[in-house]
Amino acid sequence: MRAAIVTNPDAPPVCEDVPEPEVPPGREPLHLVGAGLHNIVRGLASGRHYHGRAAYPLVPGIDAVARTGDGRLVYTGYARPPFGTMAERLLAPHQVEVPAGADPLAIAAGMNPGLSGWMVLTSRRREVGALGTVLVLGATGMSGGLAVQGALALGAERVVAAGRDPESLERLRGVGATTVSLAQDGPDALEEALAGALADRSPGLVLDYLWGPVAEAAFAAVGRGGADAEADTAYVQIGSLAGARASLPGELLRSRRIRISGSGAGSVSVEEMLAAAPEVMARFADGSLSVPYTAYPLSRVGDAWAHTGRSRAVVVPD
Repeated sequence: MRAAIVTNPDAPPVCEDVPEPEVPPGREPLHLVGAGLHNIVRGLASGRHYHGRAAYPLVPGIDAVARTGDGRLVYTGYARPPFGTMAERLLAPHQVEVPAGADPLAIAAGMNPGLSGWMVLTSRRREVGALGTVLVLGATGMSGGLAVQGALALGAERVVAAGRDPESLERLRGVGATTVSLAQDGPDALEEALAGALADRSPGLVLDYLWGPVAEAAFAAVGRGGADAEADTAYVQIGSLAGARASLPGELLRSRRIRISGSGAGSVSVEEMLAAAPEVMARFADGSLSVPYTAYPLSRVGDAWAHTGRSRAVVVPD
């Protein structure tokens, strides 16, 4: 069968013939429909993800939509390394049926980035009963944009979407978010932009996909307090696109009712992610969540690896 193969941390994958997966008794291989090329896929393949260095050669890909022998579409993945999902046939330990009417390639493109925010949002709603004001830092990225859509779908009173890309901000404004441009000149201007958006209502939940200096500006803005400065704030760090470290002022912890935590691979189990998968897929099926994608045949996995822009690359069979 054909599969994408990564042979070293600095090389893109190539499509090669590989042996068929060894199938244990009572199981059958799944047939690839589409595998999303997420940021974590590149990070794991390069050995730069915080989970540590990879063993080569490897098949990249952490999740996929695949077809069973009897024709059902399932969301699957999380196989033991070095076996990933970018292969014509795959053997993975988990399967969740894709709902009727869902675009399987949208599921392949959107489940990994969509789950990152959805799980935080639904956990917060269970904890407090309703979502108030939600601030999303990095809202113009794939994961952040889906988090904005998710917060609106879950009934947040107000969603503040902060990001750099003006076209994406305009699109988020069109679906009901309050937008803040992070394309500011210096940390003081960043703080002022965020503080202005939060002046009337402090965020009950912050989803931070950026960290670094953006997080520091957000800490300062949240520390000022809005009209309801006594409100609880849950600040959840999910990504580090703006920097790996951020300085946290001690006075913020003493002066505000704020809880800072993280969410990601390691702090959230595969079982927890799969438990949330049916509801997230249902939201893709009904249009509450949407994601742009670009499909690449397996033979062009190198082009998929180099893909940039506002859509997510999805690797499909030739």
